[in-house]
Amino acid sequence: MKVERVQTGLRLEKRLLKVVKGLAEHLDMSAAEVVEGVLLHALDGKAPFSDHTLKKAQQLKDVYDLTLTAEDSHRLSEE
Repeated sequence: MKVERVQTGLRLEKRLLKVVKGLAEHLDMSAAEVVEGVLLHALDGKAPFSDHTLKKAQQLKDVYDLTLTAEDSHRLSEE
């Protein structure tokens, strides 16, 4: 399906971005495509990742010391 994409300046938590980039590499996608897919799945109320991909994500979270969870999403602030 053809779409029009625009450049954006999203700001993400540093370790989270590293995990997204790692997943993108693992899935042979760009980081933007991973974010796009996650959002489209979330808006449909569906889980975006297979069990295999979730295991890889957990490995990457461990490597990059990402301890944030969905519960933290509304409590994040910058210094």
